[in-house]
Amino acid sequence: MSVIFSGIFRFVLFVFLQVFVFNQVELGLGICLFICPLYVLLLPFEINRFLLMILAFGMGLIIDLFSNTYGLHASSLLLLSYLRKDIFNIFAPRDGYDPLKSPSYFDMGHLWFFSAFGTLLLIHTSWFFILEAFTFTNIIYTLQKIVLSCFFIYLISLLMQILIIRRGKK
Repeated sequence: MSVIFSGIFRFVLFVFLQVFVFNQVELGLGICLFICPLYVLLLPFEINRFLLMILAFGMGLIIDLFSNTYGLHASSLLLLSYLRKDIFNIFAPRDGYDPLKSPSYFDMGHLWFFSAFGTLLLIHTSWFFILEAFTFTNIIYTLQKIVLSCFFIYLISLLMQILIIRRGKK
């Protein structure tokens, strides 16, 4: 039961931080900070894909309601949650994933986190910004937004895990 409460708390915390903190940060150059992909990543390895997609869609819809982004967060998180298992299978360790571990920086290591989360983050931000622009006439600016946002989101995600999410074993 405590797992359910911690999952609900984490959901509410990530939505709150995204809507009231990270959506308000202006870094310039089209950089947007999204922490919602980190929530989807940190869910357990063995979570059902359908449940994961429902959670991601719900989170995206709530963020869209507060951000006036008309489904951009919902669709990009839905795509991220659908591809999560496939990307995890590509970067899976030889012996598979340990069900006692979580898909975090501390449990899986920096190389895995960079590869798996970096790929998912690139897919998420690319989908978000290409749908936002809905044209390829200004593709250089869109690519700039994708690359810079991915870089800063990755750094924020690492910092959040180091500062907030406690390491299981020291």
